[in-house]
Amino acid sequence: MSADPFSDILKFTKAETLLTGGFTAGGDWAIRFPVPKTIKFFAVVKGSCWAAIDGEPGPVRFETGDIGLLAARRAFVLSSAPDLAAVDAMSIFSGAGRSTAQLGDGADFAHIGGHVLLDPVSGRLLADVLPPWIHIRAASQQAGNFRWLLDQLVLEQASGEPGAQLACAQLAQLLFIQVLRAHLKTNGLMPATWLRALCDPRLSPALRLMHGDPARSWHLEELAGACAMSRTTFAFHFRTVSGVAPLTYLSQWRMRLAERALTQETTPVAVIARSLGYSSESAFSNAFKRMTGASPKACRDAARAAVAPHDLAALEMQA
Repeated sequence: MSADPFSDILKFTKAETLLTGGFTAGGDWAIRFPVPKTIKFFAVVKGSCWAAIDGEPGPVRFETGDIGLLAARRAFVLSSAPDLAAVDAMSIFSGAGRSTAQLGDGADFAHIGGHVLLDPVSGRLLADVLPPWIHIRAASQQAGNFRWLLDQLVLEQASGEPGAQLACAQLAQLLFIQVLRAHLKTNGLMPATWLRALCDPRLSPALRLMHGDPARSWHLEELAGACAMSRTTFAFHFRTVSGVAPLTYLSQWRMRLAERALTQETTPVAVIARSLGYSSESAFSNAFKRMTGASPKACRDAARAAVAPHDLAALEMQA
């Protein structure tokens, strides 16, 4: 693992951003989108619209350059004005290979959208700490970091140039990272989670140490010293920001790494235990069951049962 904890988490959850299409509109219009199965993102590249998300108190205005990220499984309506009768999105975008649409003359508004895919198991680590939805306004100071990305994404999507599909995927991934960064910089009232901790500059040295060498038996004094704090101040600040004690965070991260190894590799449990700093397989198994509720063997068996037989054979051939 690298010493960049935020990158570690994104790689661990296999976050992958896909640009799936968009639409243009003119005159009065309203589209109701179904509950997304993944994290949904959209950006206004021309004009403005209203976004009404189920469960929210009222519609929100989106201007040119604004980006929305919907992590909750809620239906939503995009419209030129509130209270217009909405057309079901499935009736507009249905059809083989259809990813774009035009409503009216398409002269007033343009939108692009996509999804952020996460690993079904490890992806919960990120999905569970995101707010229901994020709105980054183009007028905000942080938005300057992704304006070029959004403009380039629009150009690539329309260009038809060789490699445009891959370029769009890479740009969309960078855009997702910038949206997360902007959210973390502007939201000072985030609940105590690992996501908030990763963006706390006072805790960065300790987090880099733990992620850089998770198998090491880190002591509170070492971690506090790296952050130029006393043990008491460090422990209090870490718990306040992350919601857990520093060494509990380390143990949880170890178990996340173990869960990935158990479900995606055929590495023996004893080897996994040693790679994460445990002196014996039994000590590791006890810690794993205490934190996850299942034994390492049960975790691996459940993952194998969910894999198609030919995929499992391929995995075993790679071992």
